[in-house]
Formats: sequence, C-alpha cells, structure tokens
Amino acid sequence: MPELPEVETTRRGLEPLLVGRRVRAAVVREPRLRQPVPRRLRQLVAGAVVRRLERRGKYLLIDCGTGTLIVHLGMSGRLWVVTDGAAPTSHDHFDLVLENGTIVRLRDPRRFGLVLWQAGDALAHPLLARIGPEPLSGAFDGAALYESTRNRSAAIKHVLMDSHVVAGLGNIYANEALFRAGISPRVAARRLSRGRCNELAARIRETLELAIAAGGSSLRDYVASNGMAGNYQSQFLVYDRAGEPCRRCGARIRGMRQGQRSTFYCPRCQKA
Repeated sequence: MPELPEVETTRRGLEPLLVGRRVRAAVVREPRLRQPVPRRLRQLVAGAVVRRLERRGKYLLIDCGTGTLIVHLGMSGRLWVVTDGAAPTSHDHFDLVLENGTIVRLRDPRRFGLVLWQAGDALAHPLLARIGPEPLSGAFDGAALYESTRNRSAAIKHVLMDSHVVAGLGNIYANEALFRAGISPRVAARRLSRGRCNELAARIRETLELAIAAGGSSLRDYVASNGMAGNYQSQFLVYDRAGEPCRRCGARIRGMRQGQRSTFYCPRCQKA
C-alpha cells in the first residue's frame, strides 16, 4: 500500500500542475471503488478552480472551492499525469481533466482506493476527522507520542500504525523508524520512557524525510505522478531484509508476523 512518503511525493508532483487550474471534467469509468464514487461528482467539480492540494495521512485533498475531492490510493493505486494521450486501460477508473488538457488519472487494479467529495471543511469527513497528528508537523513530537502510548499495552509497532496515534505511518516506515531508534517492535508501547519516545519521534521524522527525498518506495505498483519509480527501497535498513546482515552490527536481520503484517528487526540493535 502506498504510505505517507509515496502520497506526499505524489502531492508534490501534482501541486504545480493542479493549483490555480480550472477543471474541465471528471471522467468516472468505474464508480465501484472501496466506497462508491459520488454520482454527482461530474457536476460538482466541472468548472471548479483548484485552490490547494494537501495531504492528510494517506489521503490527498484537492480543494475545489465549494468542496474537496478526497483521493486515496488504496492497496495498489497510482495517480499520475497523462502526458502522451495514452488511452485508459481496464484499471483506469477515474480522470480529472483540466481546462488546459492535462489529465490526472487514477489506476487502481484492486479497486480499493477512494474518490470522494466533501462539501465544506474536508477535515470534517468521517475518514479524516479522527486522524492523529501529522508526523512531519510540529504537533507530533516525543511528548505527544508519550501521552498517546501510556495506556497502550499493544506492541509499539502496532501502535505506530494506528492512524489515531500518528497519521499515515505504514508498515515499511514503522519498521525502519524502530530500527533507527533501537527499539524492539515487540515492546509494549506503554513501557517506552519519555526519552525513548523523544528518540522514536525524531527517527520517525528522519525516516519519512529520507523516504520523501528518495521519491518513496516502489515495491510493486507505485510510481510517482511523473511515472518514475521511487528509490527508497535501496536504502532499507531492515524492511524485507530477513536473513541479510545488519548494516550496523552484522547480525542477521530477522522477520516475523505481527498481526497481518511482516515485521523486520535486528535482534542485536533492537533489544529494548
């Protein structure tokens, strides 16, 4: 699933192409996504001028003035700019066509993505209203992480992936940040001291910033809005490296399952 760095990379690529542009049309080829595409979406966005393109967690928010187009890439979706006039394929479910001819296209083979509309305040939408602080913002730091984990007996990796605790931190980057902080993914969240929470919050920010600088991670379907694959996977320290030597200490990276997710860690560097 595209995680925060991939969504942020997409946002940054699309922003200069969308903001200030007028929408000519919305083309809905397949309305049956994870939730149905609103029936009146074509009428709602036609003629609107895009004011802002923002991100909340893993959601892209296209502010059209009278409301906001909310887009989620689902498990395998990609949102990119069609520059060569390529005809849509069977998995290309939605186009946003601008007045200058630019087409922003959503391809979603599994149809687990979202194209929704929220009138008024976008953050009031039920999918967004309870999302926690953005990890790259001033609202997220060690103190916030410490307070949100005091009553959590679940493993810290599970807690980090709870969007109510921190917005948009998925499996890949939770693994990587925990390694950078030297914290075992299995330790109970409430056992972390203030100092450890400070360190972990800093390493979460560091990991995400490095991933965004590399254009995100391309493991399967993800490409950025310009069609280029991300490169952060070449920098993974633990994720998907089970059996390989730790780049810090040389011990073998281990893999395990936590819930329905794969976890990777160094048994020597991440004891606590």
